[in-house]
Amino acid sequence: MLAVVISKSGGPEVLHPTEVAAPVPREGEVLIDVVAAGLNRADVQQRLGVYPPPKGASEYPGLEVSGRIVDPNGSRFAPGAAVVALLSGGGYAEQVAVPAGQVLEAPAGIDLVEAAALPETAATVYSNLFLTADLEEGETVLIHGASGGIGSMAIQLALAFGAVPLVTAGSQDKLRFAELLGARTLINYREQDFVEEVRRATAGAGVDVILDVVGAKYLGRNVDALAVRGRLIVIGLQGGAKAELNLGTLMAKRASITGTTLRSRPSAEKSAIMAAVGREVWPLVAAGHVRTAVNRSFPLREAAAAHAYFDSGEHTGKILLTVDRD
Repeated sequence: MLAVVISKSGGPEVLHPTEVAAPVPREGEVLIDVVAAGLNRADVQQRLGVYPPPKGASEYPGLEVSGRIVDPNGSRFAPGAAVVALLSGGGYAEQVAVPAGQVLEAPAGIDLVEAAALPETAATVYSNLFLTADLEEGETVLIHGASGGIGSMAIQLALAFGAVPLVTAGSQDKLRFAELLGARTLINYREQDFVEEVRRATAGAGVDVILDVVGAKYLGRNVDALAVRGRLIVIGLQGGAKAELNLGTLMAKRASITGTTLRSRPSAEKSAIMAAVGREVWPLVAAGHVRTAVNRSFPLREAAAAHAYFDSGEHTGKILLTVDRD
């Protein structure tokens, strides 16, 4: 089969379409013919050499795919079923083998290519905002990086469950994209202090939850922006991994900080998250309340061009890689 191999750590040019051996499903795994794969920041970090795949995972990048079941291997899926899957790696390929619990039937009424934009983003956002932070109806949530795949999903799910999203982004175009998804408090972090803007928007109370992809650079200011009993969920380290924190502020607010990753979790945990996504998020997708926000698609063989586009910072929403077997 064709897969995208990382020849060495570096820029997009290190991604090479290569003929490799097809995966063989192990016990409990299904084999999927990939239709499309989502491009995520984790793939870029793996390309750069700072986020290697977990032990035992495929060495090829790619954390989410859509496709059709080739070998159900005794699972609940029928051959040919249209599905999406959450992976630990290997999505940039024509076939993937993945634990059956990390696979869901594609939501009704959505194009199978576009469905590749859903599993990693939906699982990340739902698990962090609702299973970890316990975001409730009527609460406020600050979403950093609102124009990306995670951010666009977080805005939509927050609104769908009755929460109020406040967002940050680095340009007016990206803020307009977030506004079209339903965000109303729009903060340009290049021109505005998000702590001050949060206080203004919440009458000084602060936000109940923050979903943060930045990390160290924002740590102290995030705590400043939290409400009493606020919850900060750190899911990315774009702004570094080490920072000092005034614990007095955290204690005075009786607030909490949780750092999470999804990729390295045991399959049983990822399967439970995917089951929750199937119950809670898929009906919203089928009803049109949550959409994929796909920005652009590239053929799998042009993975380097897709990464170059991602690195440019020009995109909003999701970037996909599509498989053309013809």
